[in-house]
Order: sequence, then structure tokens, then C-alpha cells
Amino acid sequence: MSSALPDTKPFALFERMLALRYLMARRREGFVSVISLISFLGIMLGVATLIVVMAVLNGFRAELLDKILGYSGHASFYSSDGAPIPDYDNITSRIANVPGVKLAMPFVEGQVMASSRRNNTGALVRGVHEADLKRLPSINNQDLSTALKEPGTPDPVMSLDGFDKSGGVAIGEGMAYKHGLGLGSTLTIISPNGPETIMGSAPRIRDFTVVAIFKIGMSLYDDSVIYMPLAEAQEYFVVDNAASAIEVTVDNPEEIEEMKPALLDAAGPGLDIQTWQQRNTAYFSTLAVERNVMFLVLTMIILVAALNIISGLYMLVKDKTHDIAILRTMGASAASVQRVFFMTGAAIGVTGTLAGFLVGLLICLNVESIRQFISWLSGTDVFNSELYYLSQLPADMDLKQTIGIVLMSLTLSFAATLYPSWRAARLDPVEALRYE
Repeated sequence: MSSALPDTKPFALFERMLALRYLMARRREGFVSVISLISFLGIMLGVATLIVVMAVLNGFRAELLDKILGYSGHASFYSSDGAPIPDYDNITSRIANVPGVKLAMPFVEGQVMASSRRNNTGALVRGVHEADLKRLPSINNQDLSTALKEPGTPDPVMSLDGFDKSGGVAIGEGMAYKHGLGLGSTLTIISPNGPETIMGSAPRIRDFTVVAIFKIGMSLYDDSVIYMPLAEAQEYFVVDNAASAIEVTVDNPEEIEEMKPALLDAAGPGLDIQTWQQRNTAYFSTLAVERNVMFLVLTMIILVAALNIISGLYMLVKDKTHDIAILRTMGASAASVQRVFFMTGAAIGVTGTLAGFLVGLLICLNVESIRQFISWLSGTDVFNSELYYLSQLPADMDLKQTIGIVLMSLTLSFAATLYPSWRAARLDPVEALRYE
């Protein structure tokens, strides 16, 4: 054997050429090539699936948070004894002046039955001021249809002007569909808490004209919420010049807990506050646990694919024992041999990861179109809005999270190459040639 030559420059041209050649296996090495292909597909599908699933779960959380908080606000004040709040105007004004508060809105709320010729369903009535209703982006948006218009105007206008004096109600798109109602239709609202008679409390029944149809985008609200002018609701539910609660919207909902002392101080005694985090603790905690579990489960796909890289490289080292021995006798160093097999395995991991990223990105950008296609192909609704609350399948790719997935996949892929390449570097050329 010739004397060892000085170590070549790391990742030299001949090392890269050898690594590429070993990736393109010949006919007798076809089985090794199949394992490499399986490893590539496993990493690609694992990365793509992980990116898509995490993006969908992020989208669920963001959309649900937006829809829930768009309807119920970030905090609500209720009377400590459960009674209506009489001096709500002054209290609302004080709360609105707290730094960071975007909207303070008094409302009257009550459970009713909504009745029409087609259907009878439970509903929740909210009585609010027109000015406050206009400031709710979940209601006053591009999906709002309203019958409030000047006499002689042929088409509905996109405005809530005149809602306080309309004597009508605004209902969700889902409720309008279930009851077969349109703008100008009549909806009968029945409350069990009506006037007292000698036979007890009589139900209160009243007809209201549908003057607006809104779309929040969450079936839980679009199917069951009715907005009514505040004065009408006070008279209907017999809460003379009082409010059921005061709803607060702030600039940064994540800081609502830090704002509680200032809000309570502004509201004064006799009122309790409930934040959106308190109302939805179990719900969003469940989403967080689900997201973490899915991340761990889907990471196993990438790990299994990385293990395939180990087996494929190990078999390649066994198959190339004679080649390695010749390289060593020609002066290639152990480090050079190790780098050759490291690049061979790493190429599978890098290309699989990049392909998985591109596939995941493509799916996330077209997830709703893909959902609709699968629904059409299968003839079933694969994303029922009544079950999942949202009308569309959301996907929200988080940059840091996506980068983390890519780096994790690359780390696992590189780690998988270390043992086989180390074994190749430790191969004794004399022993290898002796048994050829």
C-alpha cells in the first residue's frame, strides 16, 4: 500500500462526484436505490404533512380566536348579584377611557325561540346600539346585506344606518337559510319570560322584520344570533333602562389579564369581569395539546425515514467495501471517505426536506380548493361547518414554526448519516481486499 497522501480539502470535487455516483446505483445495486427512494419519499411526505397539519391547526386557532372574540369581545362586565346594570352609560364611558380599550359596549341579552313558517330554533338575542354594531367588523363587513334603504331605492345598501329606529332585527346567514328568510321577511321571536298573569308567566311573542343579514363565518353564531336595537331589547325583555352586561374590546387581547385591575377600577364596585381567556380556557388548551401531540406523532414519520437512510447507507457501505479499500490504498484519507458517504446520505435528506417544504407550501396555499375538490370527488362534506364551526378550512403557516420543521428534518437526516459514514471511514483496506 502506498504512503498516505495529505488529506484533501474537505468536500473536494472528487468527493462530490463519488457521492453523486453512489446515489445513482447500478442495476446490481438496485435494492439500495429503492431504499434511498423510500427514504426520500418518507422525508418529503413527513415534512409536507407536518407543515400542512401544523398550518391547519394554527389556522383553526387564529380563525376561532378571531370569530369568537369578534362576537363576544375580549372581556365582559356583569353585575355581581346577577341583576341588570342600571347605570350602564356612565360605567361604559369610564371603561372606554381606560388606555388600551378600543370599544366598550353595553348590551341586553336573552334566550328566545325563533319561529317562522319553515322552522323553529333556539336563538340568542343581543340588543345593542347602532353605533356599537357598526364598529363590530364581524358584523359590519363585506358580507352584510341590509334592507335599510331610502324609499324608492331598488337594491339594499351596504349600511346599518337607521338600525336603532328600524324596529327590526339582524340575523345570521345560517339562520336565514334554516328559516327561509330574506330581507324584509318576518321572524317571530318568542321569550318564555313574559308578563305575569294569574296563571303565571306568559310567553312574550312578537314579530320582527329582518332588516339585515350578516355573516360572521362561524356557524355557531351565524345560525343562532339575533341583533336587536338596544331600546327594543330592553322593552322586550323588560329591563327598564338597564343592560345585561358591558362588553370590552382592547387593542391587544393577549394583555387583557394585565389590564384587569385598571378595568375593574374604572367600572367601580358591584361588577365582576370575565376575560376571553377565562371563558375559553378549556377550548384553547385542548387545541394547544392537540397541536403538540400531532407534532410529536408526525415527527415520527420523519424519524422513520431517517432510519431508512441509515439502513440504505449501511448496505451501500457493505456493497462498496472493495471501492473503499482501493480509495484508501490510493491515498484517500478516512475523513475523505467519511465525507463521501455523509454527502450521499445528506443529499437524500436535503432534497427530501426541500421537496416536502414545497409540497407543504403548495397544499397550504390551496387547502380550501383541495378540500372542495375532495368533497366533490367523494360526494361528502369533508369539513362540515356545523361540526367544525368554521365555514372554510383555514391554514396559517407560521414562519418560525416552518423553519423549525425544516431544520429538524435536516438535523435528523444529517444525524442518520453519521454512523454509516463512520463505519466506512473505519474500514481496514487490507482486510477488505484480503477477502475479495
